[in-house]
Amino acid sequence: MIDSQPREIERLLIVRLSAMGDVIHTLPAAQALRDAFPDAVIGWLVEERWTELLCAPGTPRRGPRSPGRPLVDWVHVVRLTGWRKSLFQMPTLEQIARVWNDVRSVNYQVAVDLQGAIRSAILARMSRAPVIYGARQTRESPATLFYTRQEIARGVHVIEQNLSLVQALTGNRSHPDPVQLPRDLATEQRIHERLAEAGLENLAIINPGAGWGAKRWPAQRYGAVARALACCGLRSIVNYGPGEDKLAHEAEQASQGAAKAFAFSLTELIALTRRAKLFIGGDTGPLHLAAALQVPTVAIFGPTDPARNGPYRTPSIVLRNPASPTSHTRRTQPDEGMLEITVEAVVDAARRLLTRPEASHG
Repeated sequence: MIDSQPREIERLLIVRLSAMGDVIHTLPAAQALRDAFPDAVIGWLVEERWTELLCAPGTPRRGPRSPGRPLVDWVHVVRLTGWRKSLFQMPTLEQIARVWNDVRSVNYQVAVDLQGAIRSAILARMSRAPVIYGARQTRESPATLFYTRQEIARGVHVIEQNLSLVQALTGNRSHPDPVQLPRDLATEQRIHERLAEAGLENLAIINPGAGWGAKRWPAQRYGAVARALACCGLRSIVNYGPGEDKLAHEAEQASQGAAKAFAFSLTELIALTRRAKLFIGGDTGPLHLAAALQVPTVAIFGPTDPARNGPYRTPSIVLRNPASPTSHTRRTQPDEGMLEITVEAVVDAARRLLTRPEASHG
């Protein structure tokens, strides 16, 4: 096992496959690597669904960095879910071979697994990088068998933990520059025109969806919040993703005309969020996107711990009932403690942020 670190890192691979919030929480660590090694070729191995967080559509996935791909030099895309369904079919085998030929052609010196799963650790090893960094304590303990360097992840927030792993590589303990997300000018213009047509220029985003039921504050209450925000001069967009149509339309109906429900691509959502005055939602990817873009955020938390997953270094107020137990059990029923958070509490937090944008989370 090779465990020596290259003296000068010229080619470095980040492995963080999914999901939306987790990829966003990895961006500060990637930015820290870019700050430390400004001239290095940095690649990122990611699931296809989340590629737009790193590279805008129409932008080449490798080559000189640009506003459409500002952080990394090469985006390597895998389709693990689709590949498993047709693993022994020739088109799938050709896709897999093409991806791994591309990864190995770079001759990465170091791979950093910031997912801590068995599959991500295996993929890091398959890159043939001689040095593979990972956390000593991972989500799936067998993953550590594939690392040549194990580091203790320090910090409470997951962003701090990711930073501590790459800081072991860079030796720099300072906080990185603000993260950069892809910018597509055509999409920016399209979103501007779409909002203008709908009369949605002074904008709040509300997001009733979340990964599972226990993390979802009732959709009807989001509609009531939108009605109150309209009195503050803000029109609301109800953002929703795949499978969240019912939640979005419940919120829209409850708003009594104060909110409009829209579905957006990731690139569109990035452009939209940049224009928002306020974001309100639970522990889910769009919340973490808003935080990364420094949009004032009201975060409504239930079973997950905001100290680990909440908005980080952005104007925000976190609402969580002390009675909510910390649990990642994917229950479909709403968290009872979360249901104790009132519409009035959310509206009050929103108003405080709108008048005091420097407010910190608490």
